[in-house]
Amino acid sequence: MEKVFRHKTVMQAWKAVKPWLIFITLFLVLRYSGILAGISYLTGNVIMRTGVMDASPKEVAVTKKFNYNFSIKDLAGNAIHADQFKGKTVFLNIWATWCGPCRLEMPSIQKLYQQVDTEKIVFIMLSVDRPQDLNKVKNYIGEKEFTFPVYTPADYLPNQLQVKTIPTTFIISPDGKIVSNETGATNFDTPEFKAFLEALVLQ
Repeated sequence: MEKVFRHKTVMQAWKAVKPWLIFITLFLVLRYSGILAGISYLTGNVIMRTGVMDASPKEVAVTKKFNYNFSIKDLAGNAIHADQFKGKTVFLNIWATWCGPCRLEMPSIQKLYQQVDTEKIVFIMLSVDRPQDLNKVKNYIGEKEFTFPVYTPADYLPNQLQVKTIPTTFIISPDGKIVSNETGATNFDTPEFKAFLEALVLQ
């Protein structure tokens, strides 16, 4: 009798926990993996609305100096040295067209871009697609009607930007320090994150 009671208790507990385990598993796959690239936009938008993917505008415990010693190219092929971004707050996002989580967070980045002073807050949407896939990048940005500036590496990237996971976003302060970073699909369209960026401008 006691064994039967225990079994029923375990089964009831499992039924209560199971939906949350499924939700958490789906959340992790969406945020950090491209496995669900084909369906992640619709499914991910539902999860985005829950707030679990909201950016956490907290400065990193130990800030590091950002290495500006590299160049990037805009989609027209014009080379730009990162030195020109010194003295400004920088939102640097590393992404690729084949990355489902990258595509999932892009609408929130577009909304953020439209709400801030882009003269003081620089956006660098750095695509790490293969050079031969440049047209794919252009077509994707055009189809989605994104207006933030998109770049590709002009040559090598410093070790700081050779990340193991994309999307990865770095926030660089005007004095050249990496003050925050986010890994995985993130909702940047929040009042808190906007205020975080604007506070950096005033430093």
